[in-house]
Amino acid sequence: MDAFYASVEQRDNPDLRGKPVAVGGSSDRGVVAAASYEARKYGVRSAMPSKIAARKCPQLIFVRPRFEVYKEVSNQIREIFHEYTDLVEPLSLDEAYLDVTHNKKGISSATLIAKAIRRQILEKTNLTASAGISINKFLAKTASDVHKPDGVTLIPPENALIFLEQLPINKFFGIGKVTAKKMNELGIHNGADLKKWKEVDLKKRFGKSGGYYYNIVRAIDNREVNPSRERKSIGAENTFMEDLTDINEVMIALEKITDTLYKRIVNGNALGRTLTIKIKFSDFQQITRSKTVDFEIKFRKDIVTVVEGIMQSEGLSDFKIRLLGISISNFKTDKPEKDKSLQLTFDF
Repeated sequence: MDAFYASVEQRDNPDLRGKPVAVGGSSDRGVVAAASYEARKYGVRSAMPSKIAARKCPQLIFVRPRFEVYKEVSNQIREIFHEYTDLVEPLSLDEAYLDVTHNKKGISSATLIAKAIRRQILEKTNLTASAGISINKFLAKTASDVHKPDGVTLIPPENALIFLEQLPINKFFGIGKVTAKKMNELGIHNGADLKKWKEVDLKKRFGKSGGYYYNIVRAIDNREVNPSRERKSIGAENTFMEDLTDINEVMIALEKITDTLYKRIVNGNALGRTLTIKIKFSDFQQITRSKTVDFEIKFRKDIVTVVEGIMQSEGLSDFKIRLLGISISNFKTDKPEKDKSLQLTFDF
């Protein structure tokens, strides 16, 4: 979907149409959840602190998020997807992979299917969507961003390698700002530059991700569309109106976040073994600390014990904390682990 949250707000409030809109908190401590295309022209982006966004675009209009509405629209869109195929793998409320190789309507062209889906979405929701079509997940995802908003991009098999060689390195899905900068410093500015590197050398520089980079620039991505993809983690976090500077304040804040996380664990019946604490400081530097235990975390007291252990080992001093978060992962599964050689990694 195109600027999904912001587009829903502009659809439902005519006064916002054609204006720069940010969904999210408007306070000094808030964060932009989504930005309209009018706001993006000024450099406003999702995950940007609201204070910086307002500085970039003084006329920016902040709107409180309405997640229940976004979920309702998302369900309408997924109903349309399932008219064509059951192989639908949602990535978020506004994005999904579809495998239409054997589709329900017997349409032989994926491009025609994409156009039909976009037309139905517009008719049903009055919102625009963009589509990428290609031979694997990576190429389809990359293509979907080429002609946004309201566009369709096809990368046929015979054009895949040429397309990737010409693609700027920061446009590769899975290569974030930090990695792109590191690659630029190594003389890697596009796919052609990346393709010159041997796999062993990429792994030396980028660890396990090096193998992923080696494959994707050669259009190798064998991941299947997985309609029953399991959730990898559940979390809760809080951004504070004033920086926390006392460890007692931090522990009290973590107790409250623990309460929220525990409710989500119970509601989701999600028993994990790994807890991760996220700490973002006043200068927006961020650290994460994790601990894996040899038992399933079922009770609130278990979360408290592990969190306290992590914080004691961290030994914070002279700090100013603007955000804290706790997440649980490493859920119990009876399924054998699949090959993770093509696991995507991201820079946060």
